[in-house]
Amino acid sequence: MVTFIYMVRHGESPKLPGGTERTRGLTAKGEADARKITEKLRLEGIQVFYSSPYLRAIHTISGLAQELGAEIQSVEDLREIHFSDGSTIMTDQELYPLLAKMFEDPDFVPVGGESIHGCQKRSVSVLAEILSNHSGQKVAIGTHGAVMTLMMNYFDAKYDLNFLLQTTKPDIYKMEFTGGTLVGVERL
Repeated sequence: MVTFIYMVRHGESPKLPGGTERTRGLTAKGEADARKITEKLRLEGIQVFYSSPYLRAIHTISGLAQELGAEIQSVEDLREIHFSDGSTIMTDQELYPLLAKMFEDPDFVPVGGESIHGCQKRSVSVLAEILSNHSGQKVAIGTHGAVMTLMMNYFDAKYDLNFLLQTTKPDIYKMEFTGGTLVGVERL
């Protein structure tokens, strides 16, 4: 039985001083792009919605879920990788060198953060449960760049740091599974 997982990376989100990773919403551009996500996925036949608990991920798929009368199931283990204590917003200048080090050594744990392996283990566990519970369905997951890449990397090593760095905000990857086996990925 074929199951489709739509990985929906969140739209543009402001990195404002004093804000937190969990509460960062979307910029005006991010909100406009979320409406485009709704338009793009409207006819895909998506039946089930999951998301990271972070607002930017939820807001990116909420328009489509509301339009379809579906509830978004927020799952803590779909949150973005913790690069630090989990609340501090890092600038891109701080984040990119840290990402490179983490992908080079997947067991490296930054102070207050988690390793690539740790994030991958928790998020793939959720994905496996989704695949098991929703076999034959179409499921959208509101997600983040790194955690999305790590879930995809579990099935195919080509989804690595270089892949992550070429993704956009927002972005959509339609993953086709037969049982628990990934058989195809299409960027929408």
